[in-house]
Amino acid sequence: MTQGPRLVMLGKQGAGKGTQAARLAEHYRIVHLSTGDLFRAAASAGTRFGLEAKAYMDRGELVPDDVTVGLVEERFTAHGSPLQGGFVLDGFPRNRNQAVELDRVLDGLPLDLAIDLDVPRDVVLERLAGRRVCSRCSAVYHVDMPPSRPWICDVCGGDVVQRDDDTEEAISRRLEVYEEETVPVLDYYRRLGKLAVADGVGTGDDVFERLVKVIDDWRSSSPASANP
Repeated sequence: MTQGPRLVMLGKQGAGKGTQAARLAEHYRIVHLSTGDLFRAAASAGTRFGLEAKAYMDRGELVPDDVTVGLVEERFTAHGSPLQGGFVLDGFPRNRNQAVELDRVLDGLPLDLAIDLDVPRDVVLERLAGRRVCSRCSAVYHVDMPPSRPWICDVCGGDVVQRDDDTEEAISRRLEVYEEETVPVLDYYRRLGKLAVADGVGTGDDVFERLVKVIDDWRSSSPASANP
């Protein structure tokens, strides 16, 4: 049986990593592992690291590295682990230490590619500053694609608002943190010869086609990647 790719999606906030990771997972029939989903699922299941992560999130604090890595390791060692079938990680690793820990968790099964979804800073600023979210169901809109009624959610009728962390000042700070913490992750994978860059500007379909080409080109040049 053909081995699915083992991928990491990287990129600035607002680059579209989550959307494209979900599409890649469906296309390659691999597991999409979003850090946020991992947190929620582990907390709901009452796992050790899930409960620890929930405690931090309930206090509005960042989840520390050891807990985040523990959550990922729980998922990779649990029944039905995606290690053999392939996966795409979205939201992890966020810093170099997490990247090193991921290599340890993979336990000898090499990561295939880390893909940097490259979107210029001014584009993500525009995307995020224009984002609006339903305060009730979290449906996402944009000032250029508003709900059918003025700022009333089409899904549930809730108020559609700008999140506190989507102001230009808050976004700029998040991008600064990205530069400080996540850019070294790009350097880490670049030195390992496992970094690919894909242009993240354009329609969702255009970006998806570029990503598939990057992955398929890499797989065709690395025959061993098709096997565990």
